[in-house]
Amino acid sequence: MTQGNMQDTFLNSLRKSNTFVTVFLLNGFQLKGLIKSYDNYTVLLETDGKQQLIYKHAISTYVPAKPVILKDEQ
Repeated sequence: MTQGNMQDTFLNSLRKSNTFVTVFLLNGFQLKGLIKSYDNYTVLLETDGKQQLIYKHAISTYVPAKPVILKDEQ
């Protein structure tokens, strides 16, 4: 993989492929949906037409419903 930000590559792949993802928060709560956007501090998750803006510092883990292909791999 070329030098870059793995987090951005991973989130962008999830966003572009419309992969369903479970987001685990630090408090153990689970959020499920599609990643619609993200920036340095937040992730916009959409579930059933409703959007939630989640601060990245509250996120523990992203679990995609299917394997993620990182396009930069060679």
